[in-house]
Amino acid sequence: MSKAAIASLSPEATKDDIHTGLKTAYRKAMANDLSNILAATYRLTIKSHVYHWNVVGPVFKSIHDLTEEHYNALFAATDIIAERIRALGHLAPVNFDMTKSFAPANGADVDQGSARDMVSDLIAEHEQAVRDMRAAAAKAGDNDDMVTEDMLTARLTFHEKALWMLRAVVAE
Repeated sequence: MSKAAIASLSPEATKDDIHTGLKTAYRKAMANDLSNILAATYRLTIKSHVYHWNVVGPVFKSIHDLTEEHYNALFAATDIIAERIRALGHLAPVNFDMTKSFAPANGADVDQGSARDMVSDLIAEHEQAVRDMRAAAAKAGDNDDMVTEDMLTARLTFHEKALWMLRAVVAE
């Protein structure tokens, strides 16, 4: 295959020929915000999966089922978020160096962690996601980017429901 043909298949950010009413600087800033949200979503997906496999105790079934529901929804969300980054004219991030931070800090966190510890960790991750998404959604709204704002509103709805359910599972 020729170099020109190969080059034509390489992904690139859209050259600034997007005329949708969103300013170039805003699209770049929002793509960066969404890239951070995407990385956090992957981290939460993986943590939910790890805890799904390793939770034990009297609430095993509840947490096992809930984390499975969550990691499936979170994984689906990664595609939605990445596609929005592309629609804004930027590349979805491809940095696998970050994957070390996606799982719990070390194996002992899972080996020694109680179901309550695992849920507390997931609650903290979901709460941070809510704060980050709320800030990005407000920025999107301020810039008349209803598509990103709506997407983030849907994601917020998921995370706030996840928080409610996680808290309910370990309530005393």
